[in-house]
Amino acid sequence: MQLELIEMIFLSEKRKQLLLFLANGSKNMDEITEALQVPSTAILPQIKKLKEKSLLVQEDKSYSLSIIGKIIVDKMHPLVSVMDVFEDNFEYWSERDLKGIPRSFRKRIGEVGNCKLIQPYPDRMFEPDPEIVENLFKSKEIFECIAYFHPSLISLCQELARSGVEFSFLMSEQVFQRYSQDYVEDFRSMLNLKNINFFLYSGELMISNLTVTDTFFMLSLFPKNQKHFDLESLISYESSALQFGKELFNELLKSSTRIMQIPHE
Repeated sequence: MQLELIEMIFLSEKRKQLLLFLANGSKNMDEITEALQVPSTAILPQIKKLKEKSLLVQEDKSYSLSIIGKIIVDKMHPLVSVMDVFEDNFEYWSERDLKGIPRSFRKRIGEVGNCKLIQPYPDRMFEPDPEIVENLFKSKEIFECIAYFHPSLISLCQELARSGVEFSFLMSEQVFQRYSQDYVEDFRSMLNLKNINFFLYSGELMISNLTVTDTFFMLSLFPKNQKHFDLESLISYESSALQFGKELFNELLKSSTRIMQIPHE
């Protein structure tokens, strides 16, 4: 019976979408067909099957979830969200090491929502993507977490900081050592700015890059095969992704200390 019910819900996209749509309350046939973009002749057989399983009830010309239907749909939402996130960019997710994302946040990965994969051109691997740069300069605050050395990031951070953006920058030990040794004057000048704060992560930072602003969310994870490294990232503009990203950054911040000065050699 359990398997039969699961198949009833998930083996039909129409039935799945109808159940999720009715989570917002009772709807008539016109509202259903408009929202699902299907004719009534296509959705009526699915309504009949869901009514037979006591997942839907009909009152006059409106349809709503039964009590059982509401309980099931409440549990469906997070599962469907996760499935949608993974399905849209399945190859990327399947090839990445997810262990860098804390377990409590892996359970919430569906909040990332609709993502787009950004793939840098091979001849421009270390040039910031134009879409990302454009959105950074539209932002009022930036939370940046990075575990790899990016040669153009210092100059970009300087330009953003000079424009008045509130900037919180969290980095791995390896990145800190590289910037503080090879870009010591640039780094020191930024440490003196009031609108930029640097943090050093304690331990191994396993998220390649996390960028969260008031306009977008971007995540880059290391490949499972550490011998292969690229700068592919997922970007999302959904409010749930922005909230997820800020909370993830704050979680990583708990294992970090503020950088107040560059150590003397």
